[in-house]
Amino acid sequence: QVQLVESGGGLVQAGGSLRLSCAASGRTRRTYAMGWFRQAPGKEREFVAAINESGSSTSYVYSVKGRFTISRDNAKNTVYLQMNSLKPEDTADYYCVAGVATNPSAGAYAFDYWGQGTQVTVSS
Repeated sequence: QVQLVESGGGLVQAGGSLRLSCAASGRTRRTYAMGWFRQAPGKEREFVAAINESGSSTSYVYSVKGRFTISRDNAKNTVYLQMNSLKPEDTADYYCVAGVATNPSAGAYAFDYWGQGTQVTVSS
């Protein structure tokens, strides 16, 4: 089992920035592909970003490209999501995920583990 714990959420004004962190523990002897999903109130959960095991390949949903950056520190078993130029429509619960990159160049991942989520609220 892998446990994922997110942190860094909060309330920010539109145009501001937040950095989410996700620390993995448990079966971390192998390196996992990691990513972020989000779920806004009344909406379905959606993919936000992912990064492969080595950090050499990343994928983003179109709506966050150029504003969000996913990165990782394998020595710390931690993945980050730097969110800049935040918009009210970015308001959601953000979930960290871990799994495998089946075809990272095509943005294909399979995630098996989920964190509990951290709330991000962007005020207008």
